[in-house]
Amino acid sequence: MTQTSGTRQRRKRGAIDTLPSGALRVRVYAGTDPLSGKAHYLVETIPGGPDAANLAEKARTRLLAELDQQRNPRTKATVDQLMDRYLELLDVDATTRKGYEGYIRNHVRPLLGKLPVARLNGETFDSFYAALRTCRAHCGGGKKYIEHKTAEPHDCDDKCRPHACRPLAASSIRQIHWCLSGALQRAIRWRWISVNPLDQAVTPKGSKPDPHPPTPQQAAAILNEAFKDLPWGMLVWVAMTTGARRGEVCAMRWDHVDFKERTLTIATSIAQDNARTWEKGTKTHQQRRIALDEQSAALLQSYRTWSEQQAAALGTKLPADARVFSDGISHAMWLKPSTVTQRYRRMCARLGWDMNIHQLRHFSATELISAGVDIRTVAGRLGHGGGGSTTLRVYSAWVSEADQRAAGNLSTRMPHPPIAVDALGTLESTVEPEEPNSPYKRIAADLRGAISCGAIAPGASMPTAVDLSKRYGVAISTAHRAIADLRDAGLIIVSRGRRAVVADQSIATA
Repeated sequence: MTQTSGTRQRRKRGAIDTLPSGALRVRVYAGTDPLSGKAHYLVETIPGGPDAANLAEKARTRLLAELDQQRNPRTKATVDQLMDRYLELLDVDATTRKGYEGYIRNHVRPLLGKLPVARLNGETFDSFYAALRTCRAHCGGGKKYIEHKTAEPHDCDDKCRPHACRPLAASSIRQIHWCLSGALQRAIRWRWISVNPLDQAVTPKGSKPDPHPPTPQQAAAILNEAFKDLPWGMLVWVAMTTGARRGEVCAMRWDHVDFKERTLTIATSIAQDNARTWEKGTKTHQQRRIALDEQSAALLQSYRTWSEQQAAALGTKLPADARVFSDGISHAMWLKPSTVTQRYRRMCARLGWDMNIHQLRHFSATELISAGVDIRTVAGRLGHGGGGSTTLRVYSAWVSEADQRAAGNLSTRMPHPPIAVDALGTLESTVEPEEPNSPYKRIAADLRGAISCGAIAPGASMPTAVDLSKRYGVAISTAHRAIADLRDAGLIIVSRGRRAVVADQSIATA
């Protein structure tokens, strides 16, 4: 039977309509849209022609088969709607949620938000990642405009500058990828789509780890500077020796320090969102115990006594669960992680270095590995997931002789803090004042004379910091400063794990 314009040839399932143009429109009922509650149809248009009827019938059969195999989407939802639903049901901690919300708001919604989820494919995501690698502002590359300091009316100054493309960091792009992957996996479970289009895209490469821990000489200088203020010096020392994360250091409590067994329990961490802070579990959601070396345990014991004396002088006392590090005299409240970060950066800037406090964690790991401690023990001390998860589950296996040995090995490789515990158990600073004839300058001058007269020939090993400390009767940190002074002058060559040697000046000046 010939179809006429405006008439409909109905089938038991699906329909084929003849349009005024002569084309045929195939419509198949695909259920109810879970978001809008309206009927959802799969539609396909067949151009008019002698074979249009046969092609339309084949299209109807194919769409019905796809529906039966659940290969077609049940919704016309956009990426924006998917992300709204994903964030509504997402169950993660506040800091992780904030990161996801930022990625979605700043990058996913502007570039993908209006696209139907059903139309996403591998090419879409490959182009999306390419745009992020080109410019985090999504300018497409090469666009010239002024980045203003504010959207309000203003007179431009040096804070308003021409836009320069900056790619989004590889680690951030990878985070966005996993965020999208989680949302699309849920869309499959909800039967919004039948396959995950991210499987057709190239997974963004992650950034390669490139830690830059301080050298032993830098670590000594950092401790010298930090211990000008006792509480701050102790915080830096604990971070350096334990390898604890910034938030974990802020959360440490005195009732988690066992001086008898010389162990420190790390059970919680402090998180921060702008001015708000709160206590949460560790990054791996498991607590761990770290063995303390004898020197660190003694310093902590004396620091606690000092803190108790400070509190008693003001008519109060430390509670049993007092924080180890706090701005308050009773140590009832923790430090803000951002405050610790900023103070450490400023301190290192005064020393002429651009460093962050997380590098102390790298320093601890590097020195442990250099000392020959096995990776499993290092992972356990640092609380790493993956390689350290098994040792954390088997608690008694990693807090063992190997961990005690790790604490001892670390103490032998650490620069001596410019503070000591005297016979009465009180803390005594050994920081030497900066004077024209300060001990480290006198040592450096003697060594310069020995090098210049040939007593220590080019390529010969320099005395160690321990030897210099005994010979001149000074702290090891002072000897380290003398060695650093010669290194900065280009007279000696210093490398990690080896004794310093005299540089060959004839080669250096050639």
